[in-house]
Amino acid sequence: MEVISSPQPSHHQSLPGWIAIAGVAIIATLGALVGAGSLVRLFFPAASLVVAIFLYFRYPLLYVGFAWWVWFLTPLLRRVSDYNSFWDEKGIILLTPYLVTFVSVLTLVRHLPRTQKMGGLPFVLAIASVVYAFFIGLVLDNPPIAAVRSFLDWICPILFGFHLFANWRDYPSYRHNLQRVFLWCVLITGLYGIYQFMVAPAWDCFWLIRTKLVSFGKPEPFEIRVWSTMHSPGPFAVVMMAGLLLLFSERSLLGIPAAMGGYLAILISMVRSAWGGWVAGLLASFASTTPKYQMRLVVTILVLVLCVTPLTAMEPFDDVISERVESISNLARDQSFRDRSDNYDRDFNVALTRGLGRGMGSTWIVNERNGKLEMIVLDSAILDIFFTLGWAGALPYLGGLIFLLISLFKDAAARADPFASAARGIALAVFFQFIFSSVMLGLSGMILWGFMGIALAASRYHRHRKGLLKVV
Repeated sequence: MEVISSPQPSHHQSLPGWIAIAGVAIIATLGALVGAGSLVRLFFPAASLVVAIFLYFRYPLLYVGFAWWVWFLTPLLRRVSDYNSFWDEKGIILLTPYLVTFVSVLTLVRHLPRTQKMGGLPFVLAIASVVYAFFIGLVLDNPPIAAVRSFLDWICPILFGFHLFANWRDYPSYRHNLQRVFLWCVLITGLYGIYQFMVAPAWDCFWLIRTKLVSFGKPEPFEIRVWSTMHSPGPFAVVMMAGLLLLFSERSLLGIPAAMGGYLAILISMVRSAWGGWVAGLLASFASTTPKYQMRLVVTILVLVLCVTPLTAMEPFDDVISERVESISNLARDQSFRDRSDNYDRDFNVALTRGLGRGMGSTWIVNERNGKLEMIVLDSAILDIFFTLGWAGALPYLGGLIFLLISLFKDAAARADPFASAARGIALAVFFQFIFSSVMLGLSGMILWGFMGIALAASRYHRHRKGLLKVV
């Protein structure tokens, strides 16, 4: 009989891990505040990688939490550092989340021989597609730095999702870890998002002016399209969507204030696809759980409506939110919708004719003036997948992804687990947004593949437990 163990050490046992995390965070923050930008840009990625490797082997739960927070907070650290020192065109510090997450490739190496037996073959198919596209990008002479950057965007979320899935025996500990991480994420980043909207901090305004991203709003109070501590409104809204769906399975007293700030923040981010994703995720969670939890969901939603509605009716939130909501019912006049439609009309047939794909780096260009990588925005995961991977890579990638999603909802073993139901809903909610943006990349991709991985881990864990009970 197999024993299911837990990797969760006591606070005393994990103290060296916390000291390592705190050391990196304190040094990087102080360096950013005192204007030591040159030091921070080199120290933070290197030190974070060393800490990630240390945590991976010694404190696996801390590694997972550390990886999430590095994704959530690194863009803010970059903005504060640049504001207090000098503008870094290349944004070297933004490599940190990728370096930390890529450490999880060690899990793939360890489990690869038995991947098919454990049900992880769809992950391997997706990874193989990405590796294939990387080599195609090199063969087609795409800029090497762009190919590597694009490769990390694609591969890191899949590796992290596989890492969570492969540790299914320790699912209860990982579940608790993710609940804590996203509770505090919604609370902290939601409140900062509201602060960003109302105050327009100098470092955020400085970054907005230098990047010239007019779609993010104006560098003035009440004119910013909120992106909080993250790099843009889209990934921030996806993270908030996931966190808010996860809060339905949370019983902490912090859940209500976190949700109030979180819902207001996601609304003033004005990312309509994330709003729709939240609805899709909620319906999926509701349909894939037990009647007892369904009733609890209904009660929780009613309480949240009573708490959040007065906030959204306050000035100046009311005008911003109402205008964006009204645009949903009048898409024909919405410039963003027209731009996306034009992109589809122009690019869809071209994308489908790419048999081998253009490879990694094909959706990035290197600015010859400053050496900065600039992304070509396709506004669609479908277009991006076929442009980059071609039919040769898209079929195994999408096949593996869709197979995993279907298997999540076919398996009834974890229906009584509210967290697992929320994780299934989150994965489907991100997939719902494929027609709107490339949500399988970067931080949004971490949400997609990460929650697919933990939901699959939940299913396997509960099946295993039921098997043990039958034996007993």
